[in-house]
Amino acid sequence: MAGENFELKLVGQWASAFVTRVKLALHLKGLSYESIEEDLRNKSELLLSSNPVHKAVPVLIHNGMPICESQIIVQYIDETFVGYGPSLLPADPYERAVARFWAAYIEEKLVAPWDQVFRVKTDEEREEAMKQMIAAAGVLEGGLKECSKGKCFFGGDSVGYVDVILGGAASYAIANEAIFGVKLFDAAKTPLLAAWLEHFSELDAAKAVLQDVDRAVEHGKFLIAKNSARASNN
Repeated sequence: MAGENFELKLVGQWASAFVTRVKLALHLKGLSYESIEEDLRNKSELLLSSNPVHKAVPVLIHNGMPICESQIIVQYIDETFVGYGPSLLPADPYERAVARFWAAYIEEKLVAPWDQVFRVKTDEEREEAMKQMIAAAGVLEGGLKECSKGKCFFGGDSVGYVDVILGGAASYAIANEAIFGVKLFDAAKTPLLAAWLEHFSELDAAKAVLQDVDRAVEHGKFLIAKNSARASNN
């Protein structure tokens, strides 16, 4: 256990799904923290000094020590604050390795093309990125079946590490249909993920930290318009 006397600060930005991952972990653990909203157009000295390599959010500052990268931060929280709330990573080494595998899969095969959907210059490129996302969701459906063992979450009966990693983007998963006209987790094609999204969104921690869906839709459309305008000017 980390001890009772600790100070946690989270340098983040409201729209970031990566920041939301960390907020979810903190809330699930029942940990109090100071949330510091960052202006990414005018990055603060705190952010630049805390994450000089990537200069990006999130950064968790624990008693003055900065930890960067959302997956690393979530693991740090789980390993450091033992005895606070539920364990996120499984105790069994093999199951822990499987959880890390699916978290990496989400990052590489789902999040990466998802990011490109907002940044590409043409409709054809956007359609291709969307196809990659849908294909990744199909594979992830199998991962959920494997990890959940017939329960609601990747962690089984309770939320685990993979749930937090995917759950950071829950609002955007819902908003995807309004933005692009495509359901990311379709009940007909990925019924387990569609049910997972519904159950996850009802969690107290999710209600506390997830972005408002309408605001997520607005932010997504803003990103597309901004990047389209930038592409037109090049």
